[in-house]
Amino acid sequence: MELVTTFIVIVLVLAFVAVYYYNKLVGLRVRVDEGWSDITVQLKRRHDLIGNLVETVKGYATHEKETLGQVIAARNAAKQAEGAGDPARVAASEMQLTAALQGLNINALAEAYPDLKANTNFQGLQTELSDTENKIAASRRFYNSTVRSLNTAVEQFPGNMFASLAKAARRDFFELEAEEEAKVKEAPKVSFSK
Repeated sequence: MELVTTFIVIVLVLAFVAVYYYNKLVGLRVRVDEGWSDITVQLKRRHDLIGNLVETVKGYATHEKETLGQVIAARNAAKQAEGAGDPARVAASEMQLTAALQGLNINALAEAYPDLKANTNFQGLQTELSDTENKIAASRRFYNSTVRSLNTAVEQFPGNMFASLAKAARRDFFELEAEEEAKVKEAPKVSFSK
């Protein structure tokens, strides 16, 4: 009788451990998906704002047409990459978009065209773009944090025993190259201070 009781206790403990790790891995997988969804929402917002900003600037900045074209091309490429769901591809396209925005130098345009600087649509778009850049950075930090937790749980024992059952697998971080990350911290500059 004592042997049967011991066996039942062991089975119950193992069942509890299995359910705990299964639920933990499923929860982490869902959080990573949520984090990626937040990033894509902010990137879509960024792409939409850039389109509106470009249209607003076009009327004033006729000689910057080539740079505006590069921004539009980079934005379109970034929108296409966004649908791929591949963090590395999305990061690469977003780096190109950031570089194109830096080439546009929104602050210099505003200084060169006083009417543009006073345009409330332009001011509002610059503010929204700056806010969106901050939200992208926050979403990226959240996503990478949840990816780190998921990857750790998937690789550590006993989580690795339940990972395939929970359909949990390692995910890639949303990373930028070191030099590009430094540029992103500065771009795009959207202040109106003199």
